[in-house]
Amino acid sequence: MAADPETATPPHTSIGDGRGPSPVMILLVLVSTLGILVYTGFLLDPSNRGDLIPYIMVITAESILVFHALLAMWTILSGAQSSRDFAYHRARAAVFGRAHGKAPEAWPLRLDGRRVEVDVFITVYGEDLDVVRRTATAALAMHGRHRTWILDDGRSDDVRDLAGEIGARYVRRLSSGGAKAGNVNHALTLAKSEFFAIFDADFVPHPTFLAETIPFMVDEKVAFVQTPQAYGNLHTTVARGAAYMQAVFYRFIQPGRNRFNAAFCVGTNVLFRRAAIDDVHGICTDSKSEDVWTSLALHERGWRSVFIPEVLAVGEAPDTIEAYSKQQLRWATGGFEILLTRMPLANRRLTMDQRIQYFVTATFYLTGICPLLLILVPPLEIYFDLRPMNLSLTVLTWAVYYCGFYAMQIVLAWYTLGSFRWETLTLATVSFPIYAKAFINAFTGRDVGWQSTGTARGRSPYNFIIPQILFFLFLLLTSGVAIWRDIDNGVLTLATAWNITNTVILGAFVGAARREARALRTGRRGSPRRAPGAPGPDSAPRTVVARPAGVDDTPKRGQQEADALATLAAPSRRERREKELVR
Repeated sequence: MAADPETATPPHTSIGDGRGPSPVMILLVLVSTLGILVYTGFLLDPSNRGDLIPYIMVITAESILVFHALLAMWTILSGAQSSRDFAYHRARAAVFGRAHGKAPEAWPLRLDGRRVEVDVFITVYGEDLDVVRRTATAALAMHGRHRTWILDDGRSDDVRDLAGEIGARYVRRLSSGGAKAGNVNHALTLAKSEFFAIFDADFVPHPTFLAETIPFMVDEKVAFVQTPQAYGNLHTTVARGAAYMQAVFYRFIQPGRNRFNAAFCVGTNVLFRRAAIDDVHGICTDSKSEDVWTSLALHERGWRSVFIPEVLAVGEAPDTIEAYSKQQLRWATGGFEILLTRMPLANRRLTMDQRIQYFVTATFYLTGICPLLLILVPPLEIYFDLRPMNLSLTVLTWAVYYCGFYAMQIVLAWYTLGSFRWETLTLATVSFPIYAKAFINAFTGRDVGWQSTGTARGRSPYNFIIPQILFFLFLLLTSGVAIWRDIDNGVLTLATAWNITNTVILGAFVGAARREARALRTGRRGSPRRAPGAPGPDSAPRTVVARPAGVDDTPKRGQQEADALATLAAPSRRERREKELVR
């Protein structure tokens, strides 16, 4: 049935209106900033200083948190301009040209009056076959003529057969060198289109993804267009916490970074210009956070980046402690690597605004280590009578200053998310072992390996939270000691209240781990999916590029390279194909 490009595009969702923060948001940001400054003055007032050790611990942790809170306020207020200008809207109106009478996925894509080619890469590394099918089918159905490639580092024959069944191209490498970045770089030796999009195997693209992102490329300095990560599997505490933790980032921080040309790629749901990636010699393979490193290299070369708040792909958040721990370890290690090896503030190839934004990115995960210092402060008072602040301060005085900072941060997050999300507070408090390990790995140069978020092995969550369990038991014992002491003294102290609060938060996390372990044992709904078997060490490595039967739209300049490794993957030719695989 013929479709009309102007009317057949279904609506998509947006996490922002593209016009920057609302007046209420601006008011909250200003009040929060005032609260931060007042709290900072309170902490730095020499007359309020207590014992040296806990005071240094509090000042260290709060300095990092205050710095990042102030920079976040600045970035949020900067995001007042839409990234869509007149040139974009003109290109958007003509992106399909005259396409009546064809299926939407066959509409020629046009940019600045000329036809453009697009390759769509789906990176696969052992994800469930149904997950890959869902994403690949949606990618094939995207509006605008394009080629869809499944880049299978999991070397699964089932995935290969799936590609042949649904009409996608299939690529299998000789090795997994360079992890996801190496997978994409390998595909770029075969696919030669002017633009290419990347989707993780568990991110299902919206049909309008190309139509919404291609028009930005009318500006020849735009290297990539990034869209948000949104999640559809918020059925566990971990998944909800992990998803909500990123809500502020995608709704306000990334749009604000557009103002400084510092929005960075997040590895999926992104459209790249081929020439830009060639200019930096491919996707960076020197880090497990290839997305941020590639963005940094592009910005150093003067390329532009664009972030748009429209949700054009929906994926799966890490829904188990194992998946969350590995994801955060990978991301945090990449951030610390930038801090320790590239020192953004001294990078003269970036503008001053970009230096500051990348420094914020590189130090962001230090905020996750801060709770470790703050958790230890109440026990210092309970066991050793060491206090961070002056004894003359009343609880009310302390609470007024403290709430000016932390309560406003919670109100700000509440306004952003629409409600109070205790899961986010829990994960932010208990993730310090992950970030401390990431910092050590980056400092020592230890390779953490690479594993996609959607391929958790279904191991017991207790294997990944031993430090949190030990801290929970320690704080539980300390709370008992503190209550006994306060009853004996006839007064409830602030240290006791804080220690109990920290115990409850860690206890909630341990409780979530207990529920996850029980679900894993019983195999009930909500338990983590077991990934299909990854290739074993004795798997025979081989390179295969398979093309679905009847597809003959490879650009001429890429034809010779593709044909050199191509075999047909149509199910009707299965026996023939098996004989032709390059071993």
